[in-house]
Amino acid sequence: MRSVAVVLGTRPEAIKFAPVIRALQDDPRFEPVVISTGQHRQMLDETLDAFGLTADVDLKVMAPKQTLSQVTYRSLRGLEDYFAASPADAVLVHGDTATTLTGALAGFHLRIPVVHVEAGLRSGRLGSPFPEEGNRRLVAQVAALHLAPTPGNLANLLREGIAADTITVTGNTVIDALRWASGRAESYGDPALADLDGDPRRVVLASAHRREAWPHLPQIGRALARIADEPGVRVVVPLHRNPVVREALLPHIGSHPGITVTDPLPYLSFCKLMGRADVIVSDSSGSQEEGPALGKPTLVLGDVTERSEAIVAGTACLVGTATEGIVAHTLELLRDRIAYDRMANAANPYGDGRATERTVAALAHFFGMGPAPEPFVPDDAVDELSVELARTADFART
Repeated sequence: MRSVAVVLGTRPEAIKFAPVIRALQDDPRFEPVVISTGQHRQMLDETLDAFGLTADVDLKVMAPKQTLSQVTYRSLRGLEDYFAASPADAVLVHGDTATTLTGALAGFHLRIPVVHVEAGLRSGRLGSPFPEEGNRRLVAQVAALHLAPTPGNLANLLREGIAADTITVTGNTVIDALRWASGRAESYGDPALADLDGDPRRVVLASAHRREAWPHLPQIGRALARIADEPGVRVVVPLHRNPVVREALLPHIGSHPGITVTDPLPYLSFCKLMGRADVIVSDSSGSQEEGPALGKPTLVLGDVTERSEAIVAGTACLVGTATEGIVAHTLELLRDRIAYDRMANAANPYGDGRATERTVAALAHFFGMGPAPEPFVPDDAVDELSVELARTADFART
């Protein structure tokens, strides 16, 4: 039996790791240990609880107003101390957070093989998203096994000199999590949304929180207010808890009668809300994957994305952060049925619900305990175009 340390600290990591943790717990070949840095506190715990999971180890690094360097230092120190006392056969990290980076560094420093789940995403711009793009590139340099969601992500890694025999294309585990969560929520998770199922208005689900969006939040807020002026439209904004985000957005959206502002919703409730939404407007990485999987036209706030496949497939669109562009794209979808259907019916490039299965099989193969899994192959047209895009250094909106 192989001991596998699963390192997580944020809500997105918990969502995308949850199916993998459950599968590892059910597999007699593995003994998973879930280590939480606590980088996100309440949202992380709520998400793990939704999947019936708890952390075996909690480093509790969360502190008020700490910097990225402080989060990184506290996480790295805690992880190295833990691994020195309790060695593992492999360290699993996910994506691009400070927790991801420190988990990979701690494993590397102690010569524990690092497995990078959701590897190979690239925007081509080191500062966008920040610091996620840099974190992903750094983790790729020390990982022993790279689990890439798409063929485009594979192409990115190959272009950077990563050995092909260390990469497996798995699909994205967020699709597995979404399928598991479908239909499980009993409510939308906030009293302000209790009337949503009976509301005949079309729903625009909106969010913005990434650091590179902070200077543009006022114009994003003005855009949401103008969208909510459209007859028959209701905008729902689960507002990030970061005070910078709240102080910038609330003056523009807080008192608008067509906008419902809530606190961040529990994962199951948020999945239910995505299912109810007609359009998603967001800079969230998860929404760029979940929206296409649900057939929801997704407008990405920004000029660049590390998730190019949905843009290529046509189910998502980069709309920048300027008020006029956000409003124009959103209202086109709400007013033009042909444009709406074209995005809603586009192919989902992110998975077939078997990413967890391939992840566990790839891990077993890494240890010589089973055959290599067959890679995930998306729709042919999406596959071809995403690989072509991956050859470029920049996925900026043109």
